Amino acid sequence: MLQQLLQQANFLALTLANPVSMAAEQAVIAGHTRVELWDSGVLVFTPLHTEATRDIVLSSGIHGNETAPIELCNQLIQAIVSQNLLLQQRVMFIFGNPPTINNHTRFVSENLNRLFNGEHANPHVASNGERLRAARLEAYVERFFMAADRQRLHYDLHTAIRASRHERFAVCPYRPDKPHLKQQLAFLNAAGVEAFLMHHEPTTTFSYASSTKYQAEAFTVELGKVMPFGQNDLTKLAAMRQMLVVLLSEREFPRVTYQPDKLVLYRVCRSLNKHYADFAFNFSNELPNFTQFAKGELLAQEQGIAITAAQDGEAIVFPNAQIPVGQRAALCVVADPAIPLA
Repeated sequence: MLQQLLQQANFLALTLANPVSMAAEQAVIAGHTRVELWDSGVLVFTPLHTEATRDIVLSSGIHGNETAPIELCNQLIQAIVSQNLLLQQRVMFIFGNPPTINNHTRFVSENLNRLFNGEHANPHVASNGERLRAARLEAYVERFFMAADRQRLHYDLHTAIRASRHERFAVCPYRPDKPHLKQQLAFLNAAGVEAFLMHHEPTTTFSYASSTKYQAEAFTVELGKVMPFGQNDLTKLAAMRQMLVVLLSEREFPRVTYQPDKLVLYRVCRSLNKHYADFAFNFSNELPNFTQFAKGELLAQEQGIAITAAQDGEAIVFPNAQIPVGQRAALCVVADPAIPLA
């Protein structure tokens, strides 16, 4: 498999041709970079002639229909394999859910990004492909991060179901005792991320698992709207690509200045959960993320009970009524420039 990768430099094609599993292999690129295939969609590069200072996870395809980040990561892999990008740092690329990438769907049985931080082992839910995959991905990330005591970074790259008033934004995992770093927000802002959501509670997302288990600087990064393969305008991700190239190819972390006037900080004030099958939003499926509401304005209803905006300026993010009963249907956020950062 690796010989095919080294010849064709297309890890996405190799993954989609072998979506369930691939045998572990390793090779060396031109004497300077070790490449390790750990599984279908899991590839690790290690520079051999320099001591890396960072272990970086770049994951995409956790939802199979979110194609722009998959294409971006595949381009970076192609650049490394073809020696157009020479690494100074260790990096793991993950295409999260290859069967759904082949199917052009968000998931097969369950939302993979709700199965991390141990949720995949919930004894009250029957096992399925996504639960097995989540367990394997958690094990691979642990193996990758525990190899040495270096700075740990995890950028889990997505695209959103609907349009957004901030085209690119990041969700910052809940860290009540450790403020997020201005350095990290400045880096992502330089990469085109316009807004940051500070989560208010533990979750079962991939980025939260890396943050809480391995103290990684981890983020769920939304890079625009869901589009099919071939319809993404990757020029919109040019800044993200450039910053990732710098991150991978230089010894020092990119020198960027935190500029609060160039971004918006949001605080998650509550989650809207779906308790009954008739849960429905009171707005169109075309309503963009971060649309603000006035206090008392109707947001949703279920069982005849109205759910209204609790304060002026409350905005909705990730609204999705087509989820199982008991899951989160939306986040409610408010802008808060006073959020503490380190």
